[in-house]
Amino acid sequence: MSYQALYRVWRPQSFIDVVGQEHVTKTLQNALLQQKISHAYLFSGPRGTGKTSAAKILAKAVNCERAPISEPCNECPSCKGITDGSIPDVIEIDAASNNGVEEIRDIRDKVKYAPSSVKFKVYIVDEVHMLSIGAFNALLKTLEEPPRHVIFILATTEPHKIPLTIISRCQRFDFKRITAKAIVGRMKLIVEETGVQCDEQALQIVARAADGGMRDALSLLDQAISFSKDVVTLEDALTVTGAVSQDFLNKLANAVMERDAASGLGFLEALLFQGKDPSRFIEDFILYYRDMLLFKAAPRLEESLERVMLDEEFQALADKVKPEELYELIEVLNKAQQDMRWTNHPRIFLEVAIVKLCQLENKGAQATSSGDLQPLLQKINELEQEVSNLKRNGLVVNEEAQPVVQKKAQRSSRKGFQVPIGKVNEILKQATKGDLMAIKGHWGDMLNRLVHNQMRSQAALLNEAEPVAASQNALIIKFKYEIHCQMAMDNVKFLDILANIIHELLGKRMQISGVPDEQWQKIREDFLLTQRDDDSGEEINSTEEEPLIAEAKKLFGSNLVEIIE
Repeated sequence: MSYQALYRVWRPQSFIDVVGQEHVTKTLQNALLQQKISHAYLFSGPRGTGKTSAAKILAKAVNCERAPISEPCNECPSCKGITDGSIPDVIEIDAASNNGVEEIRDIRDKVKYAPSSVKFKVYIVDEVHMLSIGAFNALLKTLEEPPRHVIFILATTEPHKIPLTIISRCQRFDFKRITAKAIVGRMKLIVEETGVQCDEQALQIVARAADGGMRDALSLLDQAISFSKDVVTLEDALTVTGAVSQDFLNKLANAVMERDAASGLGFLEALLFQGKDPSRFIEDFILYYRDMLLFKAAPRLEESLERVMLDEEFQALADKVKPEELYELIEVLNKAQQDMRWTNHPRIFLEVAIVKLCQLENKGAQATSSGDLQPLLQKINELEQEVSNLKRNGLVVNEEAQPVVQKKAQRSSRKGFQVPIGKVNEILKQATKGDLMAIKGHWGDMLNRLVHNQMRSQAALLNEAEPVAASQNALIIKFKYEIHCQMAMDNVKFLDILANIIHELLGKRMQISGVPDEQWQKIREDFLLTQRDDDSGEEINSTEEEPLIAEAKKLFGSNLVEIIE
């Protein structure tokens, strides 16, 4: 075969030809001039970015007869022999197929022999991450202290798979993805040298499809040249790469902006009829909107754009679309792309995504139209009327009582919970056993309704609380712990909901007061001492009973004590 692929013919033979890796080539050139060559290098980075080419150039530069120099001369017998592979002292090893311990032991045994043709013996190990653990261990000591005449250059696309003990013994150089601008510049040089006519837009499409790899770009260019007749056109490049033309993306984006689902689906049908891959198309569409978002945020950073070229139609469309819309468009397309990976019918998800994009803003436009605001305004008026009715029915009293509760809470934060003694005494004066038994009879229902009202934590405060006195319009609840009492009485919303539940169960609205257990006994005894002659119920007349009976009721509660004459 007389024909060779472009990437083989135009493989870099000097550091200046290694495109887009100036941070690597400059360092290596300085090391060559200063004669500070390391014994081991690690070249890592994406495929097609020049790792192996740079390794061979370094091998030629250290063995060049004109050394020390920054570039190999490519004219002396050493440089020519390394280029054509006739010098046995520069050994290229494919670690993917020679990854066993025996192959590495063979290298280790031969390392000690001096080179036969050049000054340095250079081992270039490609895809070194494919070596087994045993092979890495066998290489470890040799890599750390090889003979003076040996240089190891390890190349990999997955450096995270290499043991740290290997990485720490090498000088590491990270090759980066080559920019589209640099790839286009290199391809222009190649087509000019080869005499091939090629549209610049076609080169742009090829460069963006290469995803930062020069080898991929030259392979695609080779395909495009073979596909074309006399001139490599934009359509040739789109056909070879499987990409979608920007003109098509502009039309589809315009249909989405105008919310024209019929036109959008028509464009999609035409695209799929041409044999385009749905997965490739949706990736192009996501990058299109991504570039539009970046263009709106930073118009001058043209190099950061992945997919688009800044034509007039694209810029006009970008001026009309808001960033908030772009966020939503990208989110819908990204969701569709994820769904397409796990289905046998990606076209369906793509069509659904286009319809969604065309309907995104319709909901917002309907909600903001003046005709659709009328039901919302009517609902607001109804709610305001209900609030007014509730206030007239007695909720104003609760609202006026809120500041009092808050003031008590502020004082209690310093000295513990302070019981409103006067208020409690007034309730006790009017308390009856019938009112208390009515509250106790509905106590369980009250707790259940609190839970249903999403007040689980507040309902838990009442698990160890009980009503101890009640009148027609007031209730005293005794809490086992002072902190629980304070938390309940400080929560105005909780008190309102509890009052409403009592109103629903008993048909009357009651004010609620809380008393800690340790204070309740003293408050009750003080009240009974001052109300000896008051005949207002069993709770108060208990002081006239015998001391033994009173103490029994005090310990076990009046409901559990039965007096037999």
